[in-house]
Amino acid sequence: MRGFVRKAGRLRRILPVDERWWAKFDLLRILVRRDLEARYKGSILGNLWPLVNQLSQLLIYTYVFSIVLKVKLSLDGLPGNENLTFGLWLFAGLLPWIAFTSGLMQSAGSVVGQPNLVKKVVFPLALLPLIPILSAFIESSFGLMALIFVVAVIFHTLHTTLALLPLIWLPQLLFTAGLGYLAAGLTVFLRDIPQSLGVILNIWFYLTPLVYPAKVIPQEWRNWVFWLNPMAAIAEVYRDLVLVGEVKHWGEWGVCSMIAVVVFCGGLWCYRRLRPAFADVL
Repeated sequence: MRGFVRKAGRLRRILPVDERWWAKFDLLRILVRRDLEARYKGSILGNLWPLVNQLSQLLIYTYVFSIVLKVKLSLDGLPGNENLTFGLWLFAGLLPWIAFTSGLMQSAGSVVGQPNLVKKVVFPLALLPLIPILSAFIESSFGLMALIFVVAVIFHTLHTTLALLPLIWLPQLLFTAGLGYLAAGLTVFLRDIPQSLGVILNIWFYLTPLVYPAKVIPQEWRNWVFWLNPMAAIAEVYRDLVLVGEVKHWGEWGVCSMIAVVVFCGGLWCYRRLRPAFADVL
């Protein structure tokens, strides 16, 4: 995992960015690495635990829904092995959702949990909400690699659309970071925000076609679900890229990207407006 995070530092040689931004990037990289290492410090498997956790979820979903419950899924473009398709389809949609909810919930308390850093004038407070978000995203990437491996073994195929995955990661991270900034800033003044987020995310989960196909949503509501719920579009695009091998939601992908940019800019703006009062409250 440490090597995975360190590779990001090689971007310095490619992108002509101001040295001050590179300093912040290096600091963020170090903090994310420390956060990941602290989660499994002292354990025998160490940094292998994210892979074990994600792989166990993949096996459980596939076993329970495909073998025990024998849930069948018939969607155009998906592999024809119906005994395993639903478990893989479900896991592919849950991967970005788990990364989103885990990163968002942890980022909500990222400022109130670090009062010593908040009171240091030289520390860039804009990095605090990003640390748990990037950590959760990196952990989910292990599950994505496990999913790709299982799909390759079972269906003997690797879709060329996998090369487009970075294009869906960007709006996913921007959307999560925007809400993370907003939640982190508001939590300093309203300590009920994390609990409220838990309730909202539970409702949001069932409003997103993660455990059920989007085709069961009434037609008059289906477009609204995709256009107004970026996580629905992100989950479907994940399935398109990994399982189907064809992007069937280009329009939703584009709208999702625009919403992600707006949410990120709005969340960051609110966070910056609230930031001067953090030290006084904490």
